[in-house]
Amino acid sequence: MDHSVCYVSDPQLIKECCKIPNISKRAYLVDSLIKAYHLSDHMDVFKVNPSSYEDLIGFHSSAYIDFLQKLSDNNSSILDTEDEYGIGYDCPAVKDIWQFITYISGASLTAAKALTTMQYRFSINWCGGWHHALRDSAQGFCYVNDIVLAIDLLRKTFGKVLYIDIDVHHGNGVEDAYMATDKVFTLSFHQYEPGFYPTSGSLDDIGIDKGKYYTVNVPFKEGINDDKYITMFQKISNMVNSSYNPKCIVLQCGADSLVGDPIGGFNLTPKTLAECVKNVMKWEKPTLFLGGGGYNEANVARCWTYLTAIITGQDDSLSNDIPDNEYFSAYGPDFTLDINPGNRKDFNSLNNLNYIFTVIARNMKIVKELVRKQEQ
Repeated sequence: MDHSVCYVSDPQLIKECCKIPNISKRAYLVDSLIKAYHLSDHMDVFKVNPSSYEDLIGFHSSAYIDFLQKLSDNNSSILDTEDEYGIGYDCPAVKDIWQFITYISGASLTAAKALTTMQYRFSINWCGGWHHALRDSAQGFCYVNDIVLAIDLLRKTFGKVLYIDIDVHHGNGVEDAYMATDKVFTLSFHQYEPGFYPTSGSLDDIGIDKGKYYTVNVPFKEGINDDKYITMFQKISNMVNSSYNPKCIVLQCGADSLVGDPIGGFNLTPKTLAECVKNVMKWEKPTLFLGGGGYNEANVARCWTYLTAIITGQDDSLSNDIPDNEYFSAYGPDFTLDINPGNRKDFNSLNNLNYIFTVIARNMKIVKELVRKQEQ
């Protein structure tokens, strides 16, 4: 059977992923539900090729990577410098941190490499998507920026890459990495309010120098619902895709944008993430799908399983009843795949959303013109 989808699944990776604060079982739930629905029968399953030191310093500073290596060898005795490298508060020193970072980043590199063979149109790593990590520090549960490492690998084969981020939080680490280049376009949809982490990603942040206009931020207020989000995503992402004309797409599918997430403040169901995925698939470009945030673990598993069914073309035959699996009890009390929208107040006025769209449309006219000149 011809499988055009690569799925990264590895027992060691799942174990490593569960060291991340607040998601101690999530990777098990996700992988187990995908397999309970037999979706792995429709994909080629890849084990992880862990990253090397050289891979990691392709983006991160050698000082930071050396620090993590030392931390792994000596355990926590060198933690006087922890403030310098962000290890501590929201990124505690996890056990065997070297194995942890080489597996987390190696998984996304493994998925990206599968696309570069041209044998797969789509590649999935739900254990990836750690978009807050900076060149020389950990931040927001993100220790290494697997996304930047994967994008850099994809660029070597495909050229221009469009990165789209639908996590509830701004994709600040990826934006920072590419804010001054036109070779990678970053597009982030996120909650943006005073005090909401990481507090960056305003509509005015559009990139700098050669990268000016090649960054788009779509800042939403609390409580956005499926219909408004889907409309904005389709209009903006289609406009970005046609203006920039990327050769490869990376979509970070953080599920902390779902209703009922303990950290995020949106009112979305998996329908929204599903429509985002379908919209990107329509472009028929090599696409890497990554995970990200999501702290209601059962809802994340529901969502990413549904997205996996869409990517493999199996969504029509997906039963709404959760099949028996090792973590079945986590899906109570209703044991269904669906998630109902909540009754959270929506603070996004149509006027404000139209204003956001108008500003971005104006900037995309400029990008279209810049790209036309480059491609002449």
